[in-house]
Amino acid sequence: MAFDTDDLSKEVYEGILKTAEKLTHNLTLHYGLLSYECENEYEFLDKAKELTLEILEYVDDDLDELFFNEPPNKKKLHTTLKKILNNINAVKLIPYEKRNFEFLNL
Repeated sequence: MAFDTDDLSKEVYEGILKTAEKLTHNLTLHYGLLSYECENEYEFLDKAKELTLEILEYVDDDLDELFFNEPPNKKKLHTTLKKILNNINAVKLIPYEKRNFEFLNL
């Protein structure tokens, strides 16, 4: 069975995907696609952190490509990415068994 965003805990889903969506759907797409490269939530958190740190280093041309020539405001993007990093760190402090998996087996 493939891992995807439906397999994420509510805390991870809201902390990464919903936060990204508040800025632009295009950012959410990248995190969503990332889930298919992962075997579990732990790996997703690690890869999401790597992706976030990479995007923070992008120059304008990279952002154009990432956002299909419609990049968001760079300051708002960086604020959102830093919030996602904070959210990732906060979720990692929550024991796995204490996270909510409301999407499972629906």
